[in-house]
Amino acid sequence: MTWASLWALWFLVPLAGVLVWKYLHRRKQRPTVQFSSVALLREAGKTLRSRLVVLPEILKIVGIVLVIIALARPQRADTKIKRNVEGIDIVISLDISDSMLIEDMKPENRLEASKVIIRDFIKGRISDRIGLVVFSGESYTRVPLTLDYPLLQANLAAVQTSRNIKMGTAIGVSLANAVSRLKESTAKSRVVIFLTDGENNSGTIDPITALEIAKGFGIKIYSIGVGRDGQAQLPIYLDDGRGGKVKRYRPIHSKINEELLGRMASETGGRSYRALDSQALANVFREIDNLEKTKIEVNQFTRYAELYPLYLKWGLLALLLGAFLSRTLLRRGP
Repeated sequence: MTWASLWALWFLVPLAGVLVWKYLHRRKQRPTVQFSSVALLREAGKTLRSRLVVLPEILKIVGIVLVIIALARPQRADTKIKRNVEGIDIVISLDISDSMLIEDMKPENRLEASKVIIRDFIKGRISDRIGLVVFSGESYTRVPLTLDYPLLQANLAAVQTSRNIKMGTAIGVSLANAVSRLKESTAKSRVVIFLTDGENNSGTIDPITALEIAKGFGIKIYSIGVGRDGQAQLPIYLDDGRGGKVKRYRPIHSKINEELLGRMASETGGRSYRALDSQALANVFREIDNLEKTKIEVNQFTRYAELYPLYLKWGLLALLLGAFLSRTLLRRGP
């Protein structure tokens, strides 16, 4: 309940003052009659009329209080909120080549670090459709654009390196695959987040050709180079001769084509980043999250229903009834 004229409730203060004054001086206001002995009156007891003699005064007080409440205009507010959500369509293209197993990022390696941060990024989205494309020497769609975030998270957690697809790094093929998932989208903003730690060395589509396709469809690319360049140690697992596996390392050269990633971003209106560690990668996704905000418009409509007629009606009725009883049935004698 709300009050349109809350100031009117201040009238209750002088009313309370009058009632307190009358209570403190009640003995002086009572009429008295001299009588030789009140013993017989006590034996007679009180009649119903004598017990109800204060009813008119109570009704008048209640009536005045209800009228004051009516003056304050109590209202019932019926509020409706209409939300207009303008979502974003995002495809995350994740490199799963063997080099993503290099252990230079926490908690375990480049791939696991990327999965943890992508997971947190998905948790922060509200009404955006998100898809997941993975690639090595080939590319495939792991999850098409969806609002089913639990399904997306489950598939992301299950992503492993390229054991069942061709080895290599097919940047052009992966970018073309991601674009194909967005080309039919009607979202106002369509975005590819592209993560890789290598150079294009595989695939049937040149990265520049895929870039031109993305530009033609107005798709924005945020490219992220993951890990450090140079010599690194790639973990491999060998049979230990007893049915188990033993972890060993072999040298590998890691190199990111920053020029290509920068061009992919700049020519589509996106940004290019380099993440050398887990914290830097988390900062990159945080910045992308801020840049690609879902637009939410909230329109609030409030309808007020006036309640004062009900209080005014009962207040006047109480006043009239109190006045009537005080002059008829419950009239006090002189």
